Amino acid sequence: MKIDHREPRLIQQIHLTNAGGTKQRMTFTYETGTETTNSVGEATARTHARWVGTELVIESRMKTPARAFHFKDHWSLSDDGRTLTMAHPDDDLAGQIAVLERRSQADTASFD
Repeated sequence: MKIDHREPRLIQQIHLTNAGGTKQRMTFTYETGTETTNSVGEATARTHARWVGTELVIESRMKTPARAFHFKDHWSLSDDGRTLTMAHPDDDLAGQIAVLERRSQADTASFD
């Protein structure tokens, strides 16, 4: 994952490789204080990002023909700025927590 944050705009790039070796790239763009839309496959996610103290809350709603989804990411950064925690305490992914550690510029050069 690569995150470019220049308030109020945040761009989140995710590169995934599944167990079969298939690669997928997704890019999400948010703007704090306003609603944004992002494509997720064939669906469109409506997202509102806002600051709650020092925590960034990114709330998204998306409908597919099969069901509606509700995601509410709670992002918090460690005091030293090296660890980003992304928690889902109260949404469709309730209980899921991802912990990301900052890498050097040299380590991320191959990301693009």
